[in-house]
Parts: sequence; structure tokens; C-alpha cells
Amino acid sequence: MVHGRALLLKIIDPHIHMVSRTTDDYQAMALSGIHTITEPAFWAGFDRGTVEGFRDYFNQLTLFEPARAAKFGIKHYCWICLNPKESEDLQLAEEVLKIIPEYLDRPTVLGIGEIGLNKNSRNEMKVLEKHVELAARKNELILVHTPHLEDKLKGTRLIMDVILNHKEIDPSRVMIDHAEEHTVEEIKNKGFWVGLTLYPQTKFSPERAVDVIEIYGSDKIWMNSAADWGISDPLATLKAANEMRMRGHSETLIQKVFYENPKAFLSQCSKFEAS
Repeated sequence: MVHGRALLLKIIDPHIHMVSRTTDDYQAMALSGIHTITEPAFWAGFDRGTVEGFRDYFNQLTLFEPARAAKFGIKHYCWICLNPKESEDLQLAEEVLKIIPEYLDRPTVLGIGEIGLNKNSRNEMKVLEKHVELAARKNELILVHTPHLEDKLKGTRLIMDVILNHKEIDPSRVMIDHAEEHTVEEIKNKGFWVGLTLYPQTKFSPERAVDVIEIYGSDKIWMNSAADWGISDPLATLKAANEMRMRGHSETLIQKVFYENPKAFLSQCSKFEAS
């Protein structure tokens, strides 16, 4: 339930896939107080197969989607990468990695993401390492996708090890997203930021996400909807905020989790300005 006071809340949704959403979603978000979003590169539900397919996608993220969002008063930023689900074809991955630097200087690109692992395979690891090397060389922020279900803890540890092997990368410039109860503490202890994803069925409900805030605290943590072409909700952040409100948490703490925290992380990129 979202009512009354929730509509006054300023929210940044720092992980949402708007290329798969409708203009009605943009309107609903804008009317609900979500005026700044970031969109990581992700799998389209099918393998693109060619480097030109990725060029088209990166142009969509950096040119078309910011203009579409602006029609509703929403600032749209993005992240560029080859998603781990498309990392098995190493020849294609090499070709895509070569063009990524062309996009990193565009005005709405915040960094490399969402990189990471899907099945924790050898090829995924090789492509992850190359993304991390690129981020280190270009001093880019990093947004990480962690695997689902039983592979999550192992994959999260593998990803953190790869990043921590690059001493020039400050963990506080890395967001480890899709964290769950069994990975949050380890991520925080190693100096990374923690992302909680409010996605029906396969990730967090608002209730579980707020439980995590109550157990592990609100520092270096954000919540996002990751809304995409699956069963998902672009207003999920408002529902989690209202869950905090119904449990008696202060408006100051709610504002911290849903606005100030993502703003603090994303502002490490000089291009970012929150509405």
C-alpha cells in the first residue's frame, strides 16, 4: 500500500531497465516522486549475436532512452557493459569490449555495469576480468550483477575476489547488487556497497528488504526495482519505503535509504545530478 505521505518522498531508482517498460510506467514513476533513474546494460531476453546489435543497444541507452525519460521530467542515466548472460561467446565478447570505451564518455553514462556472473562459468570469469580491467584503467564506477539462487554466495565471492585483486579499485566505488540475506554482511565487510533488489518471486519482497535494513543498518545500501520484461514493478521502491513507514521508521531514515544513499554512491561520477 502506498498512500498520502509516500507520494512526497523523493526516490532514486538506481537499477531499472526502462527499454523494456512503457511510457505509462514513466508517467507513474514521475507522479510518484521517482525523478532520477539509472539503467544498467542487461540481457534482452535473447542473445544479440553481433557487435552491431550491441551498438544499437548502447545507442538506445545513451541517446533514445534519456530523451524519452525527459518527456516525463525524469533524468535517465545508464551503465555500459556486456551482460554476463552473453559472455560465453568469447570472440563476440572481445569485439563488444573493444567498442565499450566509445560510450563511456557520453554525458549520461555512469560507469561499467551490470557486470558479474550468471552461472559462474570460466568464460564468464574471463569476461568479468576484462570488464574490471577496463573499469580500473578508465577509473569508472562499477555496478555488479550477482548470480541467482544457489550460485549467489559462490558467485558473489568470486566477483569480489576479482575486483579486490585490482588494488587500484576502491571498493566504495563498487555496488554489489542483487544481494540477499546470506551475502549482505560479507559484501559490507569488504568495503563494497550493497544493492537490494525488489523483484517479485525471485528476489526481495519489501518486507524482506526492510528486515535487512533493520538487521544490518542503512549505511552503504540502496534498494532498486530492477524492473524489466519479467514480472516486476517500477513502483517497488515506494512500496518498500511505505513498509518502513508502517514499521515506524523515521522519514529521515527512509529518505536516506531511497534518495541520499543512491545519490552518495552515484555522485562519485561527476556526471551525475539527482532531481
